Order: sequence, then C-alpha cells, then structure tokens
Amino acid sequence: MMNSTLQKMLTGLCLLGILENTQAQRNEPLSSWLTDPDRNVYFKRQEEHPLFIKQALDKGKPSITVDEKQRSQTMDGFGWALTGGSATQIIRMSPGTRAALLKELFATTENNIGGSYLRISIGASDLNEKVFSYDDLPAGQVDTALHQFDLGPDRRDVIPVLKEILAINPLIKVLGSPWSPPAWMKTNNDTRGGSLKPEYYGVYAHYLVRYIREMKKEGIRIDAITVQNEPLHPGNNPSLLMPAAEQGAFVKNFLGPAFRRAKLDTKIIIYDHNADRPDYPISILKDPAAAKYIDGSAFHLYAGKIEALSEVHHAFPGKNLYFTEQWVGAPGNPGDIREHIQKLIIGATRNWSRNVVEWNLASDPAYKPHTDRGGCDRCLGALTIDGDKVTRNPAYYIIAHAAKLVRPGSVRIGSETNAEGEGLPNTAFRTPAGRTVLIVLNNTAAPRDFSILFNGKSARTRLPAGAVATYQW
Repeated sequence: MMNSTLQKMLTGLCLLGILENTQAQRNEPLSSWLTDPDRNVYFKRQEEHPLFIKQALDKGKPSITVDEKQRSQTMDGFGWALTGGSATQIIRMSPGTRAALLKELFATTENNIGGSYLRISIGASDLNEKVFSYDDLPAGQVDTALHQFDLGPDRRDVIPVLKEILAINPLIKVLGSPWSPPAWMKTNNDTRGGSLKPEYYGVYAHYLVRYIREMKKEGIRIDAITVQNEPLHPGNNPSLLMPAAEQGAFVKNFLGPAFRRAKLDTKIIIYDHNADRPDYPISILKDPAAAKYIDGSAFHLYAGKIEALSEVHHAFPGKNLYFTEQWVGAPGNPGDIREHIQKLIIGATRNWSRNVVEWNLASDPAYKPHTDRGGCDRCLGALTIDGDKVTRNPAYYIIAHAAKLVRPGSVRIGSETNAEGEGLPNTAFRTPAGRTVLIVLNNTAAPRDFSILFNGKSARTRLPAGAVATYQW
C-alpha cells in the first residue's frame, strides 16, 4: 500500500500538472503586427503579445467582439495595380535586386508581405510611358479580323514581371482592365475620350477574348476583366466614355456571348468606377439577359461613400463586389495609411468587397512614367524605385496589414464594437488555415485600451493614437 507521504506528493504533482495544463489552455497568445506612424513603426511584428484568458468583462470599457459564426464574403486577395509604368521600373532593376523585391512583395514566408491580387491594364493605362493598344493602325485603316493583334509593349515589361511573380505565387489572381479600345474603333478616332462605335461592338468583344487567349499562351491566366476603367471619365489618356446603357448592351449582346462561345472562365465585372454611382451597375444587373454573364461590380472611391457597395449587394446579393483602385497622392503622408485602412481595408471588406487594390505598385522619384494629355502626374506608387534603390510608401504598408495574414479563401466574419468602442473601426476574417485575423485602427487622437472578445475569452490590448494593428490567433 502506498504510504501517505508519497501519495500526497503524487497528488500534488498531478494537481500541478492539471493547473499548468489549464493555465496553458486559458492563456492563449495573439500575434500582432503594428503600424504607428508617430513612432516611425511600420508593419512591425510585436514581441509582447496580449493573452486570451477566461475573465469577467470590464463593464463600461471598450471591446470588440469577434464572432466566427457570422460569415460573409470569401476574399480573393489584396494587392496593387501592376501598371505598365510599374513594370517598367521593376524590369530595369538588376536581376538579383528585382528578385529579392518581388519575393518581399509576393511571398508569405519570414518578413515577406504576401501580396495576393494584381490589376493590370489591357493595353496602356495613363501610367504607361506611351499610349498603345494591341491593334494600332495608321489613320483611316481598320482591322476587323484583328490580323495585326499583338501584345506589343507588354512583352517588354508587364509579361516578364508577371512571370517572375507567378513563379513566387502561382495562384495570384490577375484582373485586367481596358482604358481604351484601339482608336480606329472609336467615334473620335483618338485614344482619349470618345465612345465605342456600335458597329465595332462585336470586334471589340473578340479583341478582349483574343487578349485573354494570348496571355494564356504566355502562362498568365486572367481571372477576371472589367469592361471599362472609369467609364464615366473620358479625360485620361487613354480613356473611353461608356454610359451604363451602352455597357449593358455590349455585355448582353456581344461580350458575354463571345466569352461563352470561347468557353472562357474569366469573370466579367462591370462598372469599375466611383462609389457615387451605384445606380450604374444596378441598372445593368436589372436586365437578366445581361446579368447572366456578369460576375459582379467594381468600385473606386474618388467620389461617394464606401457603403454604396452594400447598396449594390443588397439589390443583387448573388453578385460579387470588388474594390479595384484608389491612389495615394504625391508626396504621401502617414495620414494616408490611416485613411485607406479605415475606408478600404476595413470599409470595403465590411461592405462585401472580395478584394482591395491600391493604385499603383511603383513609380520613379518624379512620379513617372505617365502619358501626356491626362496621365496622372501625382500618383505615388507603393514603391518609389530609383535604379536599385527602393522606398516603401503608404500603399505598401496598407496592403501588408491585410495581405500577409488574410490569405485568399479567407472568409470575413463578424466583428462589432460595444458602445465604448467608438473610434476603433475593425474587420475580421477566418483563414483557410483555421486562424482568426482582426484588423483594428485607433481612429482617435489618444491611445485606446480595449478588449478583444472571442468564444468566451478576452484579451486586453492597447493601440496608440492613429495606429493600426493586425492580430492573429
């Protein structure tokens, strides 16, 4: 028979083990990444982590409740516009420096930030050195059979850069957007402004099909296209005016049927302009003959409110939403991070967007290249590239706060503040790996202490004024 002293010792050790195990179960740490511009901290992993423990709630204190049972849209990713000008800056770097930079941008290991979505222009955008389409002709000539179609200047920069990115992340989604058809298809025979001639609707639909097929031959899958970048703004060079009635007719009678005949799985996304005109995509989606070809609608935020995306969602909950462009104006400042985190990373995702794309990835120190007659001369890239020297700007950190941890396939879940949590906008996700991610901004002028509540546990943490943190557990 065990003597009483030994029995007490074993019982004590058993109780200690139970206590230690219970304590380990109760104290679950959060990983966190912080940007605090006032302290010159930019997307830095924090060494001290708050802990989830079972404890009574502090009544009257700010809190954010994360509810994984509330599920919304699945995320496609976060990234930038790889404009022709961006690709030009990147391809001119020395091979080793370029490879290291692309790994930093698109890999997820170590300190790399994991960009997971790219928007490219179909033909030139206003951030190319020169305007071009894939079928440019001398004045007075036409090419309705598209015999002269060629990817042209994209072979020098966009395509080789994309191939290097795809070698790092083969699953990255690529969205293509046209700024203008070839000038010979337009009412004004110019790259800037004008409308698509009705007699060329069918030819232009085939032009877009041809683009997708030619990119596929290069090993680049175009996941989706928007029908027209900023169809209500014909002032850039290049650009095109395409009112809703024209875009609806083009999709219904030409583009949609052309995609179906070609057996393309590339998505068709309409609108691709500011949030002040949700009536534009709604009017097209009201036509079932057009809507059957349409995956969803895309938005920018140079006008209107981000909540307009939810208006479109509630009108057509079966159609997807995308956020495809917002610039940071030169020279940029720390307040851009705060604004874009609130309106885009948090605002767009809370209003059903499947992605967030910043405009644009890279420019030189003079914000070049850009086209004449309406090219953006104040667009600050996420990167400023000067030879092999790289400066990381606000759009780099804005995307990093979501892209690294909110991987494609993540689902947005519920996250709500209590009455005392005003000034702490937030958004939360459940990742394919089974982790929970919460992004929080302190949008006030003072530090904020608050609790994160999850599955009956809470973790206390603090954010400095104007700071943003991404938490993972």
